[in-house]
Amino acid sequence: MNELMNYSSDVMYLTLEGHVELEKYRYVYFVIVLTLYLFIISCNGLVIFVICTNKSLHEPMYIFIAALLCNALFGASSLYPKLLTDLLSEIQVISFDSCIFQSFCIYTYGASEFTLLSAMAYDRYVSICNPLQYAATVKMSTVKKLLCTCWFVPCCEIGISAILTYQRKLCTFKLNRIYCNNSSMIKLACGDSSVSNIYGLFVLSIVVFPPLIYVFFSYIRIISVCLKNSKDFRRKALQTCLPHLLIFINFSITTCFEIINTRLEGNMPHMFSMIMSVENLVIPPLLNPIIYGLKLKEILTRIKKIIWKNKKNICPN
Repeated sequence: MNELMNYSSDVMYLTLEGHVELEKYRYVYFVIVLTLYLFIISCNGLVIFVICTNKSLHEPMYIFIAALLCNALFGASSLYPKLLTDLLSEIQVISFDSCIFQSFCIYTYGASEFTLLSAMAYDRYVSICNPLQYAATVKMSTVKKLLCTCWFVPCCEIGISAILTYQRKLCTFKLNRIYCNNSSMIKLACGDSSVSNIYGLFVLSIVVFPPLIYVFFSYIRIISVCLKNSKDFRRKALQTCLPHLLIFINFSITTCFEIINTRLEGNMPHMFSMIMSVENLVIPPLLNPIIYGLKLKEILTRIKKIIWKNKKNICPN
């Protein structure tokens, strides 16, 4: 039990040993991470604010965008506050309960991202392929049900995985990570972990593959409809679909990197492994609001109005 940082007889602590040259670059890392976190909050918060305060944007497509950006804030807040604290701490530890909770939040963010992107693909599919039925099919009540499903189902799936991990007895107490990861925690457990591993693969398969397949086939259908219509129709379809497609491809690639990284942990250079492990919590939360803010004319126009109004208030004539 020497490896266990136990500050209380009832609390089990894990050591996070993923940090690289922390003593040398502690404050550099802190400034970079704090800047990233503030930028993520600002960009996502601005687009969410624009959507929420403009009644003309209270439509299914924009509601889904706001939900996606809220999910990004949830995922970022699962990592950055703890990471910032660790960067300024002499020892990087976390209680086992907190570690389970952080892992649950980060995994739920990832699973919800896929389900939300699938719901957005459904919205685009109906809008482009069945425009006359759009108003009747994608009602606000339908949007609310889809959003509840997008968060509730991943919570249940990841929650079961977290419970399975929580019930296991640990033999070692060092995580070679900068944040808690369910797969890494399973490796710390004593005895056979086949049940947790099998369930983890099952959840991975139902979280990743159905959305991938659905988005793939929905875009095949969207492309076929676009090719049969005018240039103006194709331009409008591309304007609304391109941001979603870029974000989906980006998130799928970063997720693939993290899955590979988890499976090959210990067989890759440590610095490279740490960079790969945080990609899903850095790149999508940074790019999503920028892509939607720049690509969708309605959102960009209102952002410009807010910036122009603030400039006039700061620098009145």
